Amino acid sequence: MTTTVNTKLVTKRDGTTQAFDINKIQKRVDALLEDLATEYMDVPAIIKKTANYAHSDIKTTEVNELLAETAAYMNQLHPDCGRLAARICVTQLQKQTSAKFSDCVETLYTYVDNGENASLIAQDVYEIVQQHKELFDNAIVDKRDWDYDFFGYKTLERAYLLKVHGKVVERPQYMMMRVAIGIHKTDVATAIETYNMMSQKYYTHATPTLFNAGTKKP
Repeated sequence: MTTTVNTKLVTKRDGTTQAFDINKIQKRVDALLEDLATEYMDVPAIIKKTANYAHSDIKTTEVNELLAETAAYMNQLHPDCGRLAARICVTQLQKQTSAKFSDCVETLYTYVDNGENASLIAQDVYEIVQQHKELFDNAIVDKRDWDYDFFGYKTLERAYLLKVHGKVVERPQYMMMRVAIGIHKTDVATAIETYNMMSQKYYTHATPTLFNAGTKKP
């Protein structure tokens, strides 16, 4: 049985509206709870607060933002609330970005701004990615982005992930692969090894490298 909250409406990405359904929020959260300490998180309270704070005609993207912020606010209960918040953001980003790393690189390389070439990827890196796209695409493990907490993810989103027309087009995993290729170039095996080490948090590179590796000003 579908549960609605008052007569609130949600505006979907295609512009249509539907009744606010708290069951959909429940399913959204349930899918992200793997390995989290749910016994300490008060997940029902996160869902209820999100439903209560939502205004009518709220957009689906705004529902996700509200859900993430509510979970992050309850980080005082347990750090896994922050991890849940980050997962909500990460999965939303995945819906809005290219499903393949090579397609993301294509978008960054062909970027045009105000009629001018504004490519964000070095030509040699672009050519390497296109030559070995299947290897790089298959090496990406999207679920590793689930390991961030809310503050860590938001820091990446705000300052590190590359944007086109002000919109984030890189996922954290894509950023790390872009950096690895920017460093190792045609040594594809070592680039993938470096990506795996970074994405599993054995180490990271300094901010100047994360900002610039693989770009036109590495």
